Amino acid sequence: MSTETPLIGDFHASPAATPLDGARIGVVTFPGTLDDRDAARAVRLGGGTAVPLWHADESLQGVDAIVLPGGFSYGDYLRAGAIARFAPMMNKIISAATASSGTRLPVLGICNGFQMLTESHLLPGSMVKNDHLKFLCRDQVLRVENTSTAWTSQFTADELIAIPLKNQDGQYLADPDTLEALESEGRVVFRYVGENPNGSRNGIAGVSNETGNVVGLMPHPEHAVEAGYGPDDATGMRSGTDGLTIFTSVIASLAGGAQ
Repeated sequence: MSTETPLIGDFHASPAATPLDGARIGVVTFPGTLDDRDAARAVRLGGGTAVPLWHADESLQGVDAIVLPGGFSYGDYLRAGAIARFAPMMNKIISAATASSGTRLPVLGICNGFQMLTESHLLPGSMVKNDHLKFLCRDQVLRVENTSTAWTSQFTADELIAIPLKNQDGQYLADPDTLEALESEGRVVFRYVGENPNGSRNGIAGVSNETGNVVGLMPHPEHAVEAGYGPDDATGMRSGTDGLTIFTSVIASLAGGAQ
């Protein structure tokens, strides 16, 4: 159990019991990353061990899964995620996530991490500026439409969850053939409920690759893991912890408990 200083306040969440307590989840930091510590805390609250990884390193340190957290890597110069895609660490992640033999590394890209996954072609499509051309920050309801991925195995089909959304380049685009394939193959993992916040095609908030080990989503599950600091929900103000299930799902999946 982590001995870190608790956040100010009386609210807390105990680490969830999982089949593989201590699973090593790498959290990658790039220049301009903002949410790496939040992602690491989410890993710990989910029952895993957060392993810090640096963008310029070339060793994955034997981690069981990877989180690419949100932020503005390299200041979003050229395009969001475009420079980060060529970092030495990303080359290792791409190889491990697409390995032709053995178990493929589970990878989660959140916001800027999602942008990196599309830039590296681990996920199809691309991210551009919100259709209203403004930065957006709000709690967002999503529908979980695919529970067969490494990162969503503990959700129920069509479950509605609330997690924070904060982005400027959050509009998901793909050509018609790609969109048709994503829909027909069940690879839309999360979809916006209610008003489309950024103009994403088909209201898509997150997608997976064909094998389900790589998932990207625009909203931030790592900000909805601890009661008192998440979105409002039926149990009270700031009590939403829906994002925690993403992190417990991957740990259960690593232990063979995805089904």
